[in-house]
Amino acid sequence: MDILALNCGSSSVKYQLFDWKKKEVIAKGMVERVTIGDSFIIHEVPGRETYREEYECPDHQVAIHLIIKILAEKEHGVVSDIQQISAVGHRVVHGGEKFTCSVMIDDNVLDAIKAVQHLAPLHNPPNISGIEAARSVLPDVPHVAIFDTAFHQTMPEHAYTYPLPYEWYEKYGVRRYGFHGTSHLYVSKRAAVMLGKDPKDCNIITMHIGNGVSHAAIKGGVSVDTSMGLTPLEGAVMGTRCGDIDPAIPMFLQQQENLSPKDLDSILNKKSGILGITGQFTDRRDVIEGAAEGNERCALALEIEGYRLKKYIGSYAAAIGGIDAVVFTAGVGEMGWQIREKALEGLEYMGIILDREKNKNTMTRKSENVITTPESKVKVFVIPTDEELVFTEDVVGILEGTYTDHMKFQYSFAKREFQRK
Repeated sequence: MDILALNCGSSSVKYQLFDWKKKEVIAKGMVERVTIGDSFIIHEVPGRETYREEYECPDHQVAIHLIIKILAEKEHGVVSDIQQISAVGHRVVHGGEKFTCSVMIDDNVLDAIKAVQHLAPLHNPPNISGIEAARSVLPDVPHVAIFDTAFHQTMPEHAYTYPLPYEWYEKYGVRRYGFHGTSHLYVSKRAAVMLGKDPKDCNIITMHIGNGVSHAAIKGGVSVDTSMGLTPLEGAVMGTRCGDIDPAIPMFLQQQENLSPKDLDSILNKKSGILGITGQFTDRRDVIEGAAEGNERCALALEIEGYRLKKYIGSYAAAIGGIDAVVFTAGVGEMGWQIREKALEGLEYMGIILDREKNKNTMTRKSENVITTPESKVKVFVIPTDEELVFTEDVVGILEGTYTDHMKFQYSFAKREFQRK
């Protein structure tokens, strides 16, 4: 049984084909510049050279047709017949309050996803386009939606409710939802294994740090708070997003600069964060290099990010009554030892004793590592995330009738004997 995972962005489609019987990835890749011209596909198969093909994709349906074509191609493909694909799992960024777990997609589910697309106008429309395109290209296989927001639907009311007019929540659904749910789910389950505990007995802070950044406070195996809010704009400093700021700032600048709401939305989402501080960089590798060369704004950006991360560790530890572990994941979390060091400096009073050499030598997307000393009461882990494996296992569980929700479902990666391939 081969499971295809699809992640449709506004101008890209990421994919992965997983052989469930062998428990291994047999192909993965991305179609880039969908809808904007000069599009191409990058196709990777273990043991082969990476294949690239220029192919114009004016919409997501053409992009998904291209993916299916490449997967079944004699020269570059990995399946002899497209019928080998048993099901498709789709990443959906926003499920609102309706979806608390992954679900089989039918017309009613698709309509419900469309009904909340105003909550994620940058993300849900391409997710919907991808679902519609894939159902058209592969009409005879089951399609499953896996929601970024579902993992955080365990938050208590006092954590997700904003101190705003309550009718805004009742009329428009204005509340904290949270994102990167599959990543937080995966690494928190792995952290429990590394602690040698049942997830229900763990208090863990998970820190997903990439271009987008979100943190989660996980108590007893479930999310009780998270840094992103109604949208992915709230929370930590990100590559181009501002994160937490004084909410009066946008109104002040709207008057000072004569900005429209659309202008402000673009600035806060696409021109702020690390890019806003440095004026030129979003990639932390460039920022780290710039700081080492004496660029003061790069150095400032690193200090700001580290400081904000530290504040979240402290506040979440207080919120869940102490912690067993902190987990760093995603591109920067897994590779950015300098940023991890700044986030953890001075936390010895909390029982976090960083092993600086271990931390410095941990820059990998392939292995799980402990970067604290044996004496550290709180462990700090660097765990490469695997959202696509969550997609795949949810899909298989739904097909086999064993899936209930992420709290009760028995994921393979939550077991001690699991080995990452």
